[in-house]
Amino acid sequence: MPEHEENTWGGRVARYARVGTAVGGLAARLAGERVLGIRLERDRHAAELRAALGGLKGPLMKVAQILSTIPDALPKEYTQELSQLQADAPSMGWPFVKRRMASELGPDWNSRFQSFERTAAAAASLGQVHRAVGPDGRQLACKLQYPDMGSAVEADLRQLGLIFAIFERTDSAISTRQIQAEIGARLREELDYEREARQARLYRSMLADTPGVHVPDMVPDLSTRRLLTMEWVEGRRILDFVAQHPEARDELAMNMFRAWYVPFYNYGVIHGDPHLGNYTVRPDRSINLLDFGCIRVFKPSFVKGVIDLYNALRTDDREQAVEAYRSWGFVDPSNELVDVLNIWARFVYAPIMEDRQRRIEETNGGHYGRETAGKVHAELRRIGGVEIPREFVFMDRAAIGLGSVFLHLKAELNWYQMFQGLIRDFDVDALAARQSAALAAQGLPQAE
Repeated sequence: MPEHEENTWGGRVARYARVGTAVGGLAARLAGERVLGIRLERDRHAAELRAALGGLKGPLMKVAQILSTIPDALPKEYTQELSQLQADAPSMGWPFVKRRMASELGPDWNSRFQSFERTAAAAASLGQVHRAVGPDGRQLACKLQYPDMGSAVEADLRQLGLIFAIFERTDSAISTRQIQAEIGARLREELDYEREARQARLYRSMLADTPGVHVPDMVPDLSTRRLLTMEWVEGRRILDFVAQHPEARDELAMNMFRAWYVPFYNYGVIHGDPHLGNYTVRPDRSINLLDFGCIRVFKPSFVKGVIDLYNALRTDDREQAVEAYRSWGFVDPSNELVDVLNIWARFVYAPIMEDRQRRIEETNGGHYGRETAGKVHAELRRIGGVEIPREFVFMDRAAIGLGSVFLHLKAELNWYQMFQGLIRDFDVDALAARQSAALAAQGLPQAE
C-alpha cells in the first residue's frame, strides 16, 4: 500500500480541521455543563454535531456505536445522533471509484470482471460495497475502502481522547484508558482488508458444522489490503423478514445465538460488531453473517472466566466470582467492586439462569437496562471508580448487542438449555488447542 494511503501528517491535519471544531465544541459544552453548571441543550447541539460531521466518512460512526454500549460514556442524545452518521455520509462517485479500483487492481481492472455496478449497493464505516460479476459468472460484493482512512482513524481517535479526558476530569466512575486502547486497536485492524479476509475464512472454518449460519466465500485474486471481494449472498434485513414472517422469530434467534457463541465457547473468538446491518436472512431462515473487520480473540482463560462467573452467580460462590473477574483483567478487585460488578453480571446473565422458555425483556428490557446501568455507574463513582480491562470492552458490547437483537425479535426460547448445550463439555485446554490451530491455519496472530 502506498504510504500516503496509510497515515500521513497532512492527512491527519486535514481531518483535524474538519473534525476538530465540531468535536472541540462538544467537549467544551460538556465541560461547561459538568463543571460550570451551564445548561446544555443536548438535543439541539447533538443534531448540530451530526450535521457538522455528516459528510465525513470513516470511523466516527463506529466509535459512536461502541460508546452507546458503555454506560454514561456519552449522553444518550449524542450517541443517538452520531449513530446515524453512516446514513448521512455520501458515497464515492464513479470517477473516484474508477481511480480507486485502478490503484488496487491495476489500470485494466475492469477486464477482470464481467460487470461492475457504478452505484454503491451499501455503505460501511470505512468503505462502500459495489455489486459485480466475476470472470466465472459468480455474483460478487466488492468492498472498497474510502481514501486516507489511516489518517482518519488516527485523527478521530485523538478527538475521542479529548472527549474522554473531559469526562474523566468531571466523573471518576470509569477510567477510559483501556477502553481507548481497545477501540484504537480494533479500528486499526479494520483498516487491513487482507486481515479481514483471513478472519472471514476463520469464521467459515469455525462455523462449518453449525446449522443455520452462512459465511460468504472470499475471492483473494480480486482482493487487496484496501479492496475486499467476496461472494454476494442474497438475504433480507432481519427486522424486515420478521415483519413479514413473525413465526420465524425463534428460529432466527437460535441461528443468531449459534453464530455468535459457537465461535466464542469453542474457539474464544467473538464477532465484535452487533450492528443489525451485519446480518441478513436467507429464504430458508438461515443467517448470513457479514463484515469480519471487528473480531476479538480472547485467551482461553478469559472464556473459562465467563463460565466460572456464571457458575459463581448460580451457587453464590464469592471466591469463584473474584477469580473470574481477575481472569477478565480486574486487578485484585475489592469486595465493594465485586458487589458492584455482580449487579451488572446478574443483569447480563439473567436469561440463562432459569431452565424455562422466556423472553429476554423479562429481565433485560431497555428500561431495566438503563436503570441497572445507572445504579452500577453511581456505585462505581461512590467506591472511587474502576479501570475497565481491555478484554471486557468488546465482550460486554457483544453481549449487549446480541441481547438487543433478541429484544427486537421478541424471541421466546429456553436460553438456559441453549447455553448449557454450548458449555456442557467445556475444557479450557481443548479450547486452547482448537484456537491455536484455527488461528495458525489462517495466518492470524495468537491471542495476546
